[in-house]
Amino acid sequence: MVPLADSPLARDGKILILAYDHGLEHGPTDFESVPETMDPETVWDIATHDAVTSFAVQKGIAEAYYPSYEDDVSLLAKVNGTSNLWMGEYDSAVNWTVDNAADLGADAIGFTLYGGSNNEVEMAEEFRDAQESAREHDLPVVMWSYPRGQGVKNDTKDGVIAYASRLALELGADVAKIKYPGSPEAMEWAVDAAGPVKVVMSGGSKTDDRSFLESVDAVLQAGGSGLAVGRNVWQRENSMAMLDALEALIFEEQSVDEALTYLE
Repeated sequence: MVPLADSPLARDGKILILAYDHGLEHGPTDFESVPETMDPETVWDIATHDAVTSFAVQKGIAEAYYPSYEDDVSLLAKVNGTSNLWMGEYDSAVNWTVDNAADLGADAIGFTLYGGSNNEVEMAEEFRDAQESAREHDLPVVMWSYPRGQGVKNDTKDGVIAYASRLALELGADVAKIKYPGSPEAMEWAVDAAGPVKVVMSGGSKTDDRSFLESVDAVLQAGGSGLAVGRNVWQRENSMAMLDALEALIFEEQSVDEALTYLE
């Protein structure tokens, strides 16, 4: 494993990934609630917040903007992804080589794996290639571990989420990005299943401030290392204040009530 203590991906053992791969994965509708976020520069500016340990983007966004932000933002290169226009069994195209991402200055690699999909075997082989290439560059690997497809009846079931984090360990990831399974007990199981792999929660769709911060706190209390979040930050008009709150909660170990004061 790559020691995260020596990587910009983590701070004091905790992780806050700001994700902005939604333009590819979800399409422009994700930007409608806060129209200025359609402009990537708006979200790059948000990513300069001290709470953000890395910024996850696809190849085109990185090539176009990272050279202007390399002194202020840690780049997490998301090397695969598929548009929401795709209607087949869950899969994710490899759009970026690790070598090219490393040449651009990436600090970490991100890769989606859909365990349970009919395409799982091919995706696992693609992950192997990316992971081994990342090792050659001493780059940590974050697995977006999302069980989906014909082999998965319920992708939020406790055992399925724990399996997702275990896949990250078995296949050689350094960080597992998983859905929150809905309870601290189930999250603790997922953390235990990951062994030494750091586990972070997927931020998911935008929710109200308290519910969101309570879910983050539950992850931390269960032994999780933080979160990877997009819409629950940049779909808010007060995105920087939300990052202030998350910094207080994750890195300063303040309570949910204390963190909420940053949003008042």
